[in-house]
Amino acid sequence: MGRPIGSWLEWRKGKVNPFSSSIRARLRPKAMPMNLVHDVDGLHRIILTEPTGSSAEVLLYGGQVVSWKNERREELLFMSSKANWKPPRAIRGGIPICFPQFGNLGSLEQHGFARNRMWSLDSDPSPLSPANNQSSVDLILKSTEEDLKIWPRCFELRLRVTLSAGRLTLIPRVRNTDNKAFSFMFTLCNYFSVSDISEVRVEGLETLDYFDNLNNRQRFTEQADAITFDGEFERVYLSTPTKIAIIDHEKKRTFELWKDGMPDAVVWNPWDKKAKALQDLGDEDYQSMLCVDSAVIETPIILKPFEEWKGRQEISTVSSSYCSGQLDPRKVLYGFH
Repeated sequence: MGRPIGSWLEWRKGKVNPFSSSIRARLRPKAMPMNLVHDVDGLHRIILTEPTGSSAEVLLYGGQVVSWKNERREELLFMSSKANWKPPRAIRGGIPICFPQFGNLGSLEQHGFARNRMWSLDSDPSPLSPANNQSSVDLILKSTEEDLKIWPRCFELRLRVTLSAGRLTLIPRVRNTDNKAFSFMFTLCNYFSVSDISEVRVEGLETLDYFDNLNNRQRFTEQADAITFDGEFERVYLSTPTKIAIIDHEKKRTFELWKDGMPDAVVWNPWDKKAKALQDLGDEDYQSMLCVDSAVIETPIILKPFEEWKGRQEISTVSSSYCSGQLDPRKVLYGFH
């Protein structure tokens, strides 16, 4: 059952100023339709579409993108076959948000609390930059009394998700609404759907330093020309370039990951033994997934009162039609077409 987003906002009486909303509506470019669907499991799902036929689905729970399909209706994001869709559990797959902590690098629960909180539609987002044939949604998470007990800092975390032809863009923003400074980590965990993990390579991280989470977070320097996978893999690459390429040989498809404001990159695949140990991951799921995350981990962001941090991530797909040999990395990493 779907309900247009406008009527849903009207239903939230007192949350929207009709006068200011009408002004903003006239100033914004024409956007594509967006629907809010109430799932049978109680989760609110926002569906974005655009003219070529691609789509994206975003949950208010966790502010999490859980689906991105291309114009051929092929799913581009991985979702675990055993994903737990019932709060307060985190959902394994799509693009979860880790805030204000990554992993166990702090006193909070694993990966922080943003991914298992109920977000809201942002009734007063920043103006959209002029663009046609795209569909966007603005979400917001504010600190609650419950959050302040475990992390005593007042904040506003905003996320804009924008769908356009062949591209998915996420723009996170964190604002300090407290009277004292605080620091935080941030990660967009991108679960990419791949044909066969043993046929995938990642380019753009060669020669970089990384923390190896499978080796007591020791620091090493990447020696390989490209990253390939034949076992469990969990590394945090540091001072990474703005573009990273995830090349799927079998599907002859390359994901281009472009990021700004998030200098680190996490690369993870659990492989067979770890997959069997994770309750919310199917035993064979590791074969069709790869996480390459945009992250701020090594040097946390510090915000003074009323300061704001902004990041940006764009994922696009290009055809990589090679059966053997290298794809010209300049074309993938620097956009030379």
